[in-house]
Amino acid sequence: MPMLFLILVLLAVGLVMLFSASYAYAYYYFGNSYHFVMRQGMFAIAGVVLMLLISTVDYHQLHKFNLLIFGISVVLLVMVLAFKGTAIAPVKGGANRWIDIGVEFQPSEIAKFALILMFAHLISLYGSKMNTFRYGFLPFAGILAIIAGLVILEKHVSATLIICLIAFLLMFIGGTKMRYFVVIGTIGGVALVCVLLFSDKFAYALERIQGWLDPFNPPEGVDTWQTVQSLYAIGSGQLLGVGIGQSRQKYLYLPEPQNDFIFAIICEELGFIGALIVIILFALFIWRGVYISLHARDRFGTMLGLGITFQFGIQAIFNICVVTNTFPNTGISLPFFSYGGTALIMLLAEMGVLLSISRHSNIEKT
Repeated sequence: MPMLFLILVLLAVGLVMLFSASYAYAYYYFGNSYHFVMRQGMFAIAGVVLMLLISTVDYHQLHKFNLLIFGISVVLLVMVLAFKGTAIAPVKGGANRWIDIGVEFQPSEIAKFALILMFAHLISLYGSKMNTFRYGFLPFAGILAIIAGLVILEKHVSATLIICLIAFLLMFIGGTKMRYFVVIGTIGGVALVCVLLFSDKFAYALERIQGWLDPFNPPEGVDTWQTVQSLYAIGSGQLLGVGIGQSRQKYLYLPEPQNDFIFAIICEELGFIGALIVIILFALFIWRGVYISLHARDRFGTMLGLGITFQFGIQAIFNICVVTNTFPNTGISLPFFSYGGTALIMLLAEMGVLLSISRHSNIEKT
């Protein structure tokens, strides 16, 4: 019940702030101030129903479907690249991350869960063998290379970083020896630097790093408008905020405030105190997720729960860091808050798995 309560509170606060952040943009571009919140609300209702249904299913059943889900995620990622620029895989803002098959979504969201499920399955299967190269490193490195390689080809650097962090955390907790992380970290770091410096395909990432260093005085040709408007919004909020619904930056100054930069509107309207409350809600969710995972009945439940919790926590931390210019600007949504119906359903489905782990855990019922 504590986890379910936290999920519903985050969802409710997220919908309120989504409406506040989006109504000016929605009215200007769609002629309907309720365009985003109505669509998100319908997806939220469907997602909550799905979450509750999944929570009643024994999570051990996922053992049977790990290869199927992994295979589907790989096929969808390949489709994004194979059909680039077509109606099936549209390009938006120079990025190629979406599949449109009547419903538009990012396959990378499914890939994150597929990786978590595969890692949890293998860690529970190999047990004490996790300290060996053959069982504790090689299969995990192969799975990570396939998913991360396909995602980075979409020019989705932020999703690639999140996937790698989730993988490293699960491998470390699962028992992989530290020296393997040093090797793969060195190779990965060198490869990333080479790609950023010598590949024209990722020149945009280098430009974002340059803009991040001094957003108010960027190099010529580097656009930092979104970051600057976000910082104006955060500064305007001060301690208590300008009041809910009273943001000025959402009136077409901050581009698409209903998406990745919704936290800037939260800071402007609710101030430091309101933003801190939202961060505390995220922290409570992460704490509860870890607590549930550590009290799971088996290693599979522990690793699966930790993976889902890490995914949520890393994404929330990255988004807040981007909005506050602690990290370079990149496309990372804020869970439960940012607009995106299929992403919300996927998130709530994962919450259903976490609730299933809680339902079957060793936590004493009082």
